[in-house]
Amino acid sequence: MKEQPKVRAVILGEYIVRQKATVRAAAEWFGVSKSTVHNDVSERLERIQPELYTQVKKILEQNKQERHIRGGLATKRKYALKRKQEEEYREKIRISR
Repeated sequence: MKEQPKVRAVILGEYIVRQKATVRAAAEWFGVSKSTVHNDVSERLERIQPELYTQVKKILEQNKQERHIRGGLATKRKYALKRKQEEEYREKIRISR
């Protein structure tokens, strides 16, 4: 996404509002760094489109408040996958004996 920074800031802001996306998700979707997204939507966007900035800020605040929940869910998925892989491995060994 090699757009002009002002255009990029608006596009990123609109994406975050439309998708209720995190900075990380927006960065991955557009192929830019998290720093670029954060800089664009928290500094540039405020000067370019204050009303869009307000909407983005609200979503980013909500994401910030929910991040501990997402982290816990990610850890839960990680250990569930690990447990499943261990069970499959044990089953494979049991069958091969």
